[in-house]
Amino acid sequence: MAINKNNKKSVWESTIHASQAKLKQLTQLWSIQTLTDLPDRLRNLWQWLIGSYWFIPTACVIVGILLAPLLVTIDQHFDRETVREISFAFTGDDDAARAIMTAIAGAVLGVAGTTFSITIAVLSMASSQFGPRLLRNFLTDTPNQFVLGAFIGTFSYSLLVLKSIHKYDVSFGVPQLAVTFAIIMAIICALLLVYFVQHMVHAIQASHVIQNASNDAILNIDYWYDDRCDIQHQRDTEHHDIEQFHHWSATPIYSPQTGYLQQIYLESLVTLSQDYGGVVQMHVNLGEYVTDKNVIGYFYQRPADHPNNQQKTATPHLAVIPRAPDGLFWQRFTGCVRLEQRLAHSNDIAYSLGQMTEIAVRALSPGINDPKTAVNCVQSLTSCLSIMMRRQPPSPYHFYIPQPDVHISQSDNTVTNDVIEPQRLAILALVTHTPKISDFIDVSIGEIRRYAAADLMVLKALCQAMVNLNYTRVNQAQQQTLLHELNLIQRAGEDNLSYPELITDLTAMCEQAKQFILDDDAQHKHFDYISEFAATIRQALQTQSS
Repeated sequence: MAINKNNKKSVWESTIHASQAKLKQLTQLWSIQTLTDLPDRLRNLWQWLIGSYWFIPTACVIVGILLAPLLVTIDQHFDRETVREISFAFTGDDDAARAIMTAIAGAVLGVAGTTFSITIAVLSMASSQFGPRLLRNFLTDTPNQFVLGAFIGTFSYSLLVLKSIHKYDVSFGVPQLAVTFAIIMAIICALLLVYFVQHMVHAIQASHVIQNASNDAILNIDYWYDDRCDIQHQRDTEHHDIEQFHHWSATPIYSPQTGYLQQIYLESLVTLSQDYGGVVQMHVNLGEYVTDKNVIGYFYQRPADHPNNQQKTATPHLAVIPRAPDGLFWQRFTGCVRLEQRLAHSNDIAYSLGQMTEIAVRALSPGINDPKTAVNCVQSLTSCLSIMMRRQPPSPYHFYIPQPDVHISQSDNTVTNDVIEPQRLAILALVTHTPKISDFIDVSIGEIRRYAAADLMVLKALCQAMVNLNYTRVNQAQQQTLLHELNLIQRAGEDNLSYPELITDLTAMCEQAKQFILDDDAQHKHFDYISEFAATIRQALQTQSS
């Protein structure tokens, strides 16, 4: 028996020690240092809640459940004579109140089912015509969710008020204010039904869907691209570690799980790499699919004699001893990236541009055959790409910037803060993979070009898009990218267009566009393509008039 008790005691003690170790790891994992990206994490949580169709309707149901007992309680302490003086207030007996509440509850529940059926039909049509990736734009449509939530919230409110109507309660009577509020909500629900129908008619229009996708892409562009150049960051990129860290001791970083990379929390990775005295380099970008065996990056450990490893008593936050990744490193790294089993909405610019690309590709399919919609997608993509071309692209280098030291001295019950401002120190901590503007052009404009190789209207729209993008180019690399895409557009037309006249027309436009882009003063000129046939007709008209 003693042996069994000792065994039980040792098992109990080991369980306690293991729990304490897990709690310690959890505390370290969710410390202040690992929550430096808290705004981005909360924003992703909010996007997930909005993306679910249940959030706003559930909130409306909760509001209805809370409003019912609140208004009934107010009714108990409200003067009945004052209520009767209100012209639109309900002043009937319990039978009339019960009949009204029953009618309202049944009517709004039936209308809620109708709106849900309309929504499902619209989702089915949008999936077949615009693509399944556009379904989230319909699901996250706040007016649709709010209309459905108003209906079921009114239904929940009516049921609870109906329960509080008592026939023989002389001291209380009928909750007149609560019934009046239910009547007002029923009228509002009727107006919301009209608004819902009108809103859905506009929501299924191709131009409206394209505009929403374009606005979503512009929001992601604003998140990553700055409208001004960070001079201090440009100076930091001259750090000697940028050329040297590839020669340090490297440890491969494997994906924590299989899925699509949806988010990279940069500040958390910077803190993690600084705590372990090294540089994390990511080789994957947002939206890429990885397996749990993929090497998605490397951790480069700084040499022992690196100047940033010197321990300083005045600056204890720089006292970092390089160490190899351990179990806690991999746990913290798992919290620095977000992987999903399905491709969902994130800050990925390519995903937002891909929505418009998918609409254009489906519009060019033989089943739909709507090149005008494809042209509209090209124009919206042009506006998004032009914003990216004239802004400062995100830098792949991220630095750890130590905070200035604060020395606190106390004398005569007076506390003084002496802030020492040394020379700015930037320690390379993270290197990410940032796609270039040529990559975005290839996955958007280039993808449409591959499917529109036999459509002259769309090819000419792509050619015009290169000209429009030339107005916003800021360097020679962007100019070469536009010329390369023009050559591909011309080659696609030459190989796939049916008639020689069509090929000649496209070739002439591409050649004029190339000459316009190569002009040094092109950004101050207007491009107007004139075909050979149009020039002949114009000359004939001028000759005839003269």
